[in-house]
Amino acid sequence: MKWYPWVRRSITRVCSLICILSFTCFADPYANDSQNKANTQLNDIKSAISNTRTDIKKVSKKRKALEIQLKKDDLAISANTRNINKNKVKQSKIKKELSALATKKKALIKDKKFQEDILAKQLRSAYSSGHHDYIKLLLNQEDPASIQRTLTHYQYVNDARIKEIKRFRQTIKELANIEKMQKQQSAALTDVLQRLTQDKKSLDNNKKNRATTIASLKKEQLNKEQQLEQLLADEKNLKVALDRLAKKVIPKKNLTGLAKLKRKLSWPVSGKIRHRFGTQKHGYIKWKGVLKSAPIGAQVKVIHNGTVLFSDWLKGYGLITIIDHGKGYMSLYGHNQTLLKKVGDYVEQGETISLVGQSGGQLQPGLYFEIRHVGKAVNPKLWCR
Repeated sequence: MKWYPWVRRSITRVCSLICILSFTCFADPYANDSQNKANTQLNDIKSAISNTRTDIKKVSKKRKALEIQLKKDDLAISANTRNINKNKVKQSKIKKELSALATKKKALIKDKKFQEDILAKQLRSAYSSGHHDYIKLLLNQEDPASIQRTLTHYQYVNDARIKEIKRFRQTIKELANIEKMQKQQSAALTDVLQRLTQDKKSLDNNKKNRATTIASLKKEQLNKEQQLEQLLADEKNLKVALDRLAKKVIPKKNLTGLAKLKRKLSWPVSGKIRHRFGTQKHGYIKWKGVLKSAPIGAQVKVIHNGTVLFSDWLKGYGLITIIDHGKGYMSLYGHNQTLLKKVGDYVEQGETISLVGQSGGQLQPGLYFEIRHVGKAVNPKLWCR
């Protein structure tokens, strides 16, 4: 239990007072009044110590509840963002399909007009040539060869007309199907737009809730010693998680590690490095990775091929993805807004795995990035350029 400095000073004064009073009481049997006053002061300080301990417990309990709420807020924002991205992809796909249907419909309308013109010409031609009875032609005393040519001509014209009528019917049928599909896609687009609106409202509400939670956490300020203890606890949580994940790693032939890729990899995001590897973080704790500034929602790309080992919320790091690259190499991507890959997914170099955020209690958006080899953090600048 950590006591506030004034409590320590009070205890020191009380101890000194007790020693003095003990000597005084031995030397002067009439010092009862002084002893009573000292006892009263001692009781007051004991009460103050007890109250301080109670206050510290209350603060710790309140912070714990707020940290749980922060996790809920971060996960809710992640779910909202993921849904918005999915619906935006659906929206884009539906718009492309509607555009293709519109182009096809335009072509069919053109064909329909062309076919109508052909049928109109055929009907005018049939009308102008008059009505002929095939039996009359056969019974006529004309040249059989001439009759045969006439019959062949009529049959050809009739076949052509039937063919055009069939094509016209098929065109009408296709137009009806396209119009039906257009209605369906338009309804789907309306539904997607409604869901996007709802998700955006929900996202705004969850962001407000998160801001309230962070403001409440800020009010419950920790002293420097407690902040140090919290950072040590966060690092310990990460180390425990990494050690546990390392035991689960199954070596894969296609994962060759990062040993031969120094100065050849790209950073996961573009942006200025806010905190560098090895610089002071708090007290004697140093940064094990880098914190890069980046706009919220920016795409986070994996530095090299690998398998997703961890994809979840971790205290102190927010929404974090950990990738196994083989040969004992891992990369970590923290403080994301949303995670796009799940445990077990294989990812290729340059593939988007998450979106930049400020989860884990960060006040500004950015990406925390680490590279580790056999559990030990190494300087990412040796690999990324």
